[in-house]
Amino acid sequence: MTDGDRRGTGRWTAWPAPEALSRVGVPRGRLVLDGLLLTALGLWAVTSAYLSGAFPGRYGVVPPLGVAFCAAALAGFHRTTLANRLPHSLGLLAAVTVVGLGASLAGAPVTATLLWIVVSASAMERLPLVVGLATVLALTVAFAEADDTGILGAAVTTSAVLLGGYSLRLDAEARSAGFRLLGQERAAREAEATSAALAERARIAREIHDVLAHSLSAQMVHLEAARLQIENGADREAILERVVAARAMARDGLAETRHALSALRGDMVPVEDYLRELAREDRAEVRVTGERRPLPAEASQAVRRVAQEALTNVRKHAPGARTTLLLAYGAGDVGLEVRDTGTPAAEAAEAGGDGPDVSLATSGAGYGLLGMRERAELLGGTLEAGPDGTGFAVRLRVPA
Repeated sequence: MTDGDRRGTGRWTAWPAPEALSRVGVPRGRLVLDGLLLTALGLWAVTSAYLSGAFPGRYGVVPPLGVAFCAAALAGFHRTTLANRLPHSLGLLAAVTVVGLGASLAGAPVTATLLWIVVSASAMERLPLVVGLATVLALTVAFAEADDTGILGAAVTTSAVLLGGYSLRLDAEARSAGFRLLGQERAAREAEATSAALAERARIAREIHDVLAHSLSAQMVHLEAARLQIENGADREAILERVVAARAMARDGLAETRHALSALRGDMVPVEDYLRELAREDRAEVRVTGERRPLPAEASQAVRRVAQEALTNVRKHAPGARTTLLLAYGAGDVGLEVRDTGTPAAEAAEAGGDGPDVSLATSGAGYGLLGMRERAELLGGTLEAGPDGTGFAVRLRVPA
């Protein structure tokens, strides 16, 4: 059997979808009209039974009781089809069919025909298609017996029931498909919201790392050095120098944390002002080219963090070097270049130092450049870092 054959067989033997069998999503007006239609059919059946003269005198109570019994059986049929219980569903339809047979034998053919039409249409709408067709075809004989025109009338009635029941089935399946699409859309939106939340958590984690990692690691180096100096009985001034340096780094880290929190709230100072404030301590030069404009939050944060990381690396590896920060606004992007001239050993000696502070240069987790490059790539940008003459240059470019 081919895949197409299997799909066809499944379509013929499968139950309608749960959404198609339920009344959820049906407009209130449609429910009211359906209720009025069923009530009208019930009154018609009772009236026809009375007019046929089949239930005279004391038997006059039989038609309304029979219709009430059928209404209860059809309500049960609705519940059993929701649970896909075929034997129970067929049993309830058989009970309504028997009531119709009784009406026909008593001499009320119109009442019997109405009940059989309801049974046939219900089977076509709510049962597996092959079972619904079998039910309608089985009742064709009953239609022929109840109709004065015989086979012709039965054929017309059967055709009308098939078309009407199948139309109801298609309408319910269309509503079911709409509900499934709505469910899929809701699931997609929930997945998108979850993905956005995870991305935001990752962004916050990057901010925390960028703000605190270097500051805290450098503080730890200075405090550890101060502890060793205390244990070795070092001079008070040397110990105090280490403590003051750690205090300054803690102050800078706190300021950067405030900047990060402001950025997460969307309350950021212009990036040019931030760069000037950041470069003031290092006496770095800041230049801005291009037409200034507000930057997206992610691009602005990338520029800020790369500038911070680059200046931290200058302090570590080339203290005293002349540093230039160039912020360039492009047509669809923004670029940042941080370039230092390097610190030759002779200049460091003249300045009274012994070259870069090795303890500070080796602090941190070693992920600075990797983190900057990752941040840029997440935004669709690039980051290049490497020697530039006697110094070092970091070049960032991100869409903005």
